Amino acid sequence: MSVIGDRILLATDGSPEAESAAGMAVTLSEKLGSGLHVVCVEPMPDPLSWPESRVVAPELGGDIRERAEVEVRKKLEGEAEKIRKMGVEVSGVHAGVGRPDAEIVRVAEELGAGLIVVGSRGMGPVKRAVMGSVSGSVVHHAHCSVLVVRDHDGEDSPPGGILLAVDGSGQAQVATEVAVEISASTGSRLHVVFVMPAAEHLYGPHFYSEEIKGSVREQAEGDVRAFLDERVAWIEDHGGNVEDTHTAVGKPDAEIVKLAEELRVGLTVVGSRGLGGVSRALVGSVSDSVVRHAHGPVLVARGEESQAT
Repeated sequence: MSVIGDRILLATDGSPEAESAAGMAVTLSEKLGSGLHVVCVEPMPDPLSWPESRVVAPELGGDIRERAEVEVRKKLEGEAEKIRKMGVEVSGVHAGVGRPDAEIVRVAEELGAGLIVVGSRGMGPVKRAVMGSVSGSVVHHAHCSVLVVRDHDGEDSPPGGILLAVDGSGQAQVATEVAVEISASTGSRLHVVFVMPAAEHLYGPHFYSEEIKGSVREQAEGDVRAFLDERVAWIEDHGGNVEDTHTAVGKPDAEIVKLAEELRVGLTVVGSRGLGGVSRALVGSVSDSVVRHAHGPVLVARGEESQAT
């Protein structure tokens, strides 16, 4: 059974970023044998943000919504036709009016989609540090995995290289399963990375001699090598093919983004904390940061945790 499931939801708005997302969604739909659904949402203005909200005629809201519904249906049919011309059948089209992030998540939950594919603006360093985009909100609140597609300078896109970040957590195992499935189905080469903490985090606030520090570091490096060997064995036992493993030291998000750029991979796969409800709205996890700062597509894997066997 597919880890991603039999339904992929592509969120599109007709922008260049959405076109890039559509290309990846079509590829994954074909390779994984998953049905491709398309959702398009026409934003509605928030009356509470209007200074004149108290004097606007109530019927105006209905008129705006009616116009928005007409516009989004027309846009949606155009986007669906583009996908059909790529040679892929569209399993379903879904029009929404309101907050794009909320509507995308709602449709995905109603469909039982295993993956949402959404485009993201290729912003610079400062803007990328500010959360609040549609793609960022979808990553936070979706019940399933989310692929955020951003144009990048790399030469590869699936079936190109895939960078999988692992840390031994349950959601990293979900990410591993997703990466293996995509790698095997697309013929993409797979790289696996584990990021070790910097020295000050490894030793803690206590004073140790250089000899003890060296011993602790050596033990930690040995543990990481053993863990990566185990991961490679699991991946190959489940049909994956690992081209190389990598270890890094420092902040996980920064090191993952850096390595993805160095390897010029077409996709980076990271695990989500899999938080529910209120907790999912909190910002600050490694996956959040990788999505904000990566130059290429990032898949944040979220799903039912399983034991690596």
